[in-house]
Amino acid sequence: MPTVAPLDLEGHCVAAVFLNDVPHFAVADGAIHRLDNGHKTVQANDGLLAAFHDAANDRLISGGEDGKVFAVRAGGEVSELASAGKKWVTSVTTGPQGTIAYASGKTAFVRFADGKIKEFKHPRSVEGLAFSPKGMRFGVARYNGATLHFPAAEGKPVELEWAGAHTGITFSPDGAFLVTTMQENALHGWKLADGKHMRMSGYPGKVKSLSWSVKGKWLASSGAPAAIVWPFSAKDGPMGKAPLELGTRGNTMVTCVACHPSQDVVAVGYEDGMVIAARFADAKEVLLRRPGKGAITSMMWDKEERRVVFGSAAGDCGVIDITA
Repeated sequence: MPTVAPLDLEGHCVAAVFLNDVPHFAVADGAIHRLDNGHKTVQANDGLLAAFHDAANDRLISGGEDGKVFAVRAGGEVSELASAGKKWVTSVTTGPQGTIAYASGKTAFVRFADGKIKEFKHPRSVEGLAFSPKGMRFGVARYNGATLHFPAAEGKPVELEWAGAHTGITFSPDGAFLVTTMQENALHGWKLADGKHMRMSGYPGKVKSLSWSVKGKWLASSGAPAAIVWPFSAKDGPMGKAPLELGTRGNTMVTCVACHPSQDVVAVGYEDGMVIAARFADAKEVLLRRPGKGAITSMMWDKEERRVVFGSAAGDCGVIDITA
């Protein structure tokens, strides 16, 4: 049976990540807690709204109600990267060559590694941000679709239209597909080569968590009583194919998913705090954590693939050692 090292924090955990293999927990008040030979804390934003794990640079990027964007590194080093003045920073992400993007209201900002900042204004509020894994292109989730910008070059953005409110955004690891989460209990996707639409609907709840499998052949999602895992290995993605349903429980919803770093396995977190691991090939399940307090909001695997860090909406956090 896996063992759990618990950490009980005050407030909603926005992000649970490993930085330099040390578990870090970013809480809504802006405190960043870490389990590093004891429980240690540093303060980032005054009111944390968004956090993104910058895997390439092993740091956590955060944005918040104070209008500031911070980088947090293992060991507790906090540095301010940008400020949007008195406006809230509601979304953050990172791109190639040390770039970061952040959003406030109707404007998306890209900060290059040299500190130069470029603004991209939109008619409606910017809800989500993501960089393409290939090249300097970034996507904005917005009302009625998504916009693709090329921040390093001049030229018109590409508009991808689909009616409804798009709240989050992700590119497939090969850069071939773009997928958004929607207010309408659905995902929507575009095949970027030809703009072909992909409708992924039928969710009973809102999809708040997405995770690509190691080679991008699968996209796991929350928002149902099971992890809904869409196949993306065919040239048209999941069109005409049924998703896998893993870790089905009749009485509680999946709130968080995190795909394994090297295998076709997904960690599934539920509304009641339970965590399981499920295998794509045969749907075999392993219980990682019994139910706790609050819905699971964030999870991440470590580099050695033996630990999972998790956080919940009630601050009920911890680290699962699956080799125990």
